[in-house]
Amino acid sequence: MSKTKTGKKKDTTPVVLVVDDNRQNRELLQAYLEDVDCRAIPAVDGPEALEILAKDPPDLILLDVMMPRMSGFEVCRRIKNNPKTSDIPVIMVTALNDFGDIERGIDSGTDDFLSKPVNKLELLTRVKTMLKLKHLTDKLERTLAYLSEIEKQTQMAKSDSQ
Repeated sequence: MSKTKTGKKKDTTPVVLVVDDNRQNRELLQAYLEDVDCRAIPAVDGPEALEILAKDPPDLILLDVMMPRMSGFEVCRRIKNNPKTSDIPVIMVTALNDFGDIERGIDSGTDDFLSKPVNKLELLTRVKTMLKLKHLTDKLERTLAYLSEIEKQTQMAKSDSQ
Protein backbone atom coordinates (compact mmCIF):
# COMPACT_ATOMS: atom_id res chain seq x y z
CA MET A 1 0.00 0.00 0.00
CA SER A 2 1.18 3.50 -0.79
CA LYS A 3 0.37 6.61 1.19
CA THR A 4 -1.85 9.46 0.08
CA LYS A 5 -1.08 13.17 0.62
CA THR A 6 -2.89 12.98 3.96
CA GLY A 7 -0.57 10.21 5.15
CA LYS A 8 -3.28 7.55 5.09
CA LYS A 9 -2.55 4.27 3.37
CA LYS A 10 -4.04 3.97 -0.11
CA ASP A 11 -5.29 0.58 -1.25
CA THR A 12 -3.31 -0.41 -4.36
CA THR A 13 -5.17 -3.67 -4.98
CA PRO A 14 -6.11 -3.74 -8.68
CA VAL A 15 -9.82 -3.41 -9.46
CA VAL A 16 -11.53 -5.48 -12.16
CA LEU A 17 -14.95 -4.39 -13.39
CA VAL A 18 -17.04 -7.43 -14.41
CA VAL A 19 -19.85 -6.40 -16.78
CA ASP A 20 -22.45 -9.02 -17.69
CA ASP A 21 -26.25 -8.92 -17.70
CA ASN A 22 -26.38 -12.58 -16.66
CA ARG A 23 -26.03 -12.91 -12.87
CA GLN A 24 -24.60 -16.44 -13.06
CA ASN A 25 -21.91 -15.36 -15.54
CA ARG A 26 -20.97 -12.38 -13.34
CA GLU A 27 -20.77 -14.56 -10.24
CA LEU A 28 -18.70 -17.20 -12.04
CA LEU A 29 -16.19 -14.62 -13.28
CA GLN A 30 -16.01 -13.05 -9.82
CA ALA A 31 -15.44 -16.49 -8.25
CA TYR A 32 -12.64 -17.22 -10.73
CA LEU A 33 -11.05 -13.85 -9.94
CA GLU A 34 -10.72 -14.83 -6.27
CA ASP A 35 -7.51 -16.60 -7.38
CA VAL A 36 -6.02 -13.25 -8.49
CA ASP A 37 -4.90 -10.47 -6.16
CA CYS A 38 -7.66 -8.06 -7.21
CA ARG A 39 -11.03 -6.69 -6.19
CA ALA A 40 -13.92 -7.54 -8.55
CA ILE A 41 -16.78 -5.08 -8.95
CA PRO A 42 -19.95 -6.20 -10.76
CA ALA A 43 -22.05 -4.20 -13.24
CA VAL A 44 -25.27 -5.54 -14.75
CA ASP A 45 -25.11 -3.63 -18.04
CA GLY A 46 -23.30 -1.03 -20.10
CA PRO A 47 -24.85 2.10 -18.60
CA GLU A 48 -24.05 0.92 -15.05
CA ALA A 49 -20.48 0.12 -16.13
CA LEU A 50 -20.07 3.62 -17.58
CA GLU A 51 -21.40 5.14 -14.33
CA ILE A 52 -18.85 3.16 -12.31
CA LEU A 53 -16.10 4.21 -14.73
CA ALA A 54 -16.99 7.88 -14.32
CA LYS A 55 -16.77 7.66 -10.53
CA ASP A 56 -13.82 5.35 -9.98
CA PRO A 57 -12.08 3.85 -13.03
CA PRO A 58 -10.96 0.23 -12.59
CA ASP A 59 -7.65 -1.27 -13.73
CA LEU A 60 -9.29 -3.79 -16.08
CA ILE A 61 -12.73 -4.47 -17.55
CA LEU A 62 -14.21 -7.87 -18.37
CA LEU A 63 -17.02 -6.95 -20.75
CA ASP A 64 -19.84 -9.12 -22.06
CA VAL A 65 -20.78 -8.35 -25.66
CA MET A 66 -24.46 -9.27 -25.87
CA MET A 67 -26.33 -7.13 -23.33
CA PRO A 68 -29.65 -5.25 -23.34
CA ARG A 69 -29.72 -1.42 -23.37
CA MET A 70 -26.16 -1.13 -24.71
CA SER A 71 -23.94 -3.70 -26.40
CA GLY A 72 -20.43 -4.44 -25.21
CA PHE A 73 -19.20 -3.04 -28.54
CA GLU A 74 -20.77 0.36 -27.76
CA VAL A 75 -19.53 0.32 -24.15
CA CYS A 76 -15.99 -0.46 -25.34
CA ARG A 77 -16.17 2.29 -27.99
CA ARG A 78 -17.18 4.83 -25.33
CA ILE A 79 -14.44 3.68 -22.96
CA LYS A 80 -11.75 3.90 -25.64
CA ASN A 81 -12.99 7.28 -26.99
CA ASN A 82 -12.82 8.89 -23.54
CA PRO A 83 -9.29 10.18 -22.76
CA LYS A 84 -9.87 9.52 -19.04
CA THR A 85 -10.61 5.81 -19.60
CA SER A 86 -8.94 4.96 -22.93
CA ASP A 87 -5.91 3.33 -21.26
CA ILE A 88 -8.02 0.84 -19.28
CA PRO A 89 -7.62 -2.63 -20.80
CA VAL A 90 -10.86 -4.25 -21.95
CA ILE A 91 -11.29 -7.99 -22.40
CA MET A 92 -14.49 -8.84 -24.25
CA VAL A 93 -16.11 -12.02 -23.00
CA THR A 94 -18.37 -13.45 -25.67
CA ALA A 95 -20.09 -16.50 -27.07
CA LEU A 96 -19.85 -14.85 -30.50
CA ASN A 97 -17.10 -16.37 -32.59
CA ASP A 98 -17.96 -15.16 -36.07
CA PHE A 99 -15.10 -13.28 -37.73
CA GLY A 100 -17.37 -10.26 -38.22
CA ASP A 101 -18.01 -10.09 -34.47
CA ILE A 102 -14.30 -10.29 -33.74
CA GLU A 103 -13.71 -7.52 -36.27
CA ARG A 104 -16.41 -5.37 -34.60
CA GLY A 105 -14.71 -5.93 -31.24
CA ILE A 106 -11.35 -4.86 -32.61
CA ASP A 107 -12.94 -1.82 -34.29
CA SER A 108 -14.53 -0.85 -30.96
CA GLY A 109 -11.10 -0.94 -29.29
CA THR A 110 -11.04 -4.14 -27.26
CA ASP A 111 -7.64 -5.29 -26.05
CA ASP A 112 -8.42 -9.02 -25.96
CA PHE A 113 -11.16 -11.64 -26.24
CA LEU A 114 -12.29 -14.58 -24.12
CA SER A 115 -14.76 -17.10 -25.48
CA LYS A 116 -17.71 -18.43 -23.50
CA PRO A 117 -17.80 -20.78 -21.77
CA VAL A 118 -14.81 -19.18 -20.07
CA ASN A 119 -11.84 -21.40 -19.30
CA LYS A 120 -10.63 -20.50 -15.79
CA LEU A 121 -6.92 -20.89 -16.56
CA GLU A 122 -7.20 -18.78 -19.71
CA LEU A 123 -9.14 -16.09 -17.82
CA LEU A 124 -6.63 -15.95 -14.96
CA THR A 125 -3.67 -15.83 -17.31
CA ARG A 126 -5.11 -13.00 -19.40
CA VAL A 127 -6.28 -11.03 -16.37
CA LYS A 128 -2.85 -11.28 -14.71
CA THR A 129 -1.14 -10.24 -17.95
CA MET A 130 -3.46 -7.27 -18.49
CA LEU A 131 -3.14 -6.12 -14.86
CA LYS A 132 0.65 -6.32 -15.11
CA LEU A 133 0.57 -4.35 -18.36
CA LYS A 134 -1.73 -1.71 -16.80
CA HIS A 135 0.57 -1.43 -13.76
CA LEU A 136 3.62 -0.92 -15.99
CA THR A 137 1.78 1.61 -18.18
CA ASP A 138 0.72 3.59 -15.10
CA LYS A 139 4.28 3.47 -13.74
CA LEU A 140 5.65 4.72 -17.06
CA GLU A 141 3.16 7.60 -17.11
CA ARG A 142 4.14 8.60 -13.55
CA THR A 143 7.83 8.45 -14.48
CA LEU A 144 7.30 10.58 -17.59
CA ALA A 145 5.31 13.14 -15.57
CA TYR A 146 8.12 13.21 -12.97
CA LEU A 147 10.77 13.72 -15.66
CA SER A 148 8.69 16.45 -17.26
CA GLU A 149 8.44 18.22 -13.90
CA ILE A 150 12.21 17.97 -13.38
CA GLU A 151 12.77 19.37 -16.87
CA LYS A 152 10.47 22.33 -16.12
CA GLN A 153 12.29 23.00 -12.84
CA THR A 154 15.65 22.83 -14.61
CA GLN A 155 14.47 25.25 -17.29
CA MET A 156 13.14 27.64 -14.62
CA ALA A 157 16.43 27.43 -12.68
CA LYS A 158 18.39 28.18 -15.87
CA SER A 159 16.20 31.19 -16.72
CA ASP A 160 16.44 32.49 -13.13
CA SER A 161 20.23 32.31 -13.17
CA GLN A 162 20.53 34.29 -16.40
